[in-house]
Amino acid sequence: MLDAVFFYTFALMTLTGAVLTITRKSAVHSAIWLIVSLLGVAGLYLLQQAEFLFAVQIVLYIGGIMVLFLFVIMLVNLDEAAKQRQFNNQRWIALGCAVIVGAEILYVLAKGTASLSLPAPAAAPAAGGNTEQIAVSLFRDYLLPFEAASLLLLAAIVGSVIMAKRRA
Repeated sequence: MLDAVFFYTFALMTLTGAVLTITRKSAVHSAIWLIVSLLGVAGLYLLQQAEFLFAVQIVLYIGGIMVLFLFVIMLVNLDEAAKQRQFNNQRWIALGCAVIVGAEILYVLAKGTASLSLPAPAAAPAAGGNTEQIAVSLFRDYLLPFEAASLLLLAAIVGSVIMAKRRA
């Protein structure tokens, strides 16, 4: 019973933070709501007994990445960015994406639970805990996407600093 209360609390926190992240006009307020959303995700990790992911979520994402985002937001001249045109007439692309997502939702609703069937889970290894399994999966199976994501984040940070330096 108590687990269900915590689950719905953290899920509501995550969804509310996510919606408010994309609906706020101020970039700083959006970043703060993203922190709330990430805290909700951390709570969900803790409910699943994934203590390592909980700690990584708190220390790395909330403590590191969000502070970095806030610094980048503060470096970029937001007053000048607010005066620029925000939309560039790509309504047809947005409409096409909305139609595709709507078709996917209708497909799932028409098929029912049969469209959501998953394969049987593989047997868990006899030795090793949660942290070891994550490390093996991350550095054996997902090393290339992990490194690509780190390079993309680095390029975005360098680009935003260069853009901020040009305006100053």
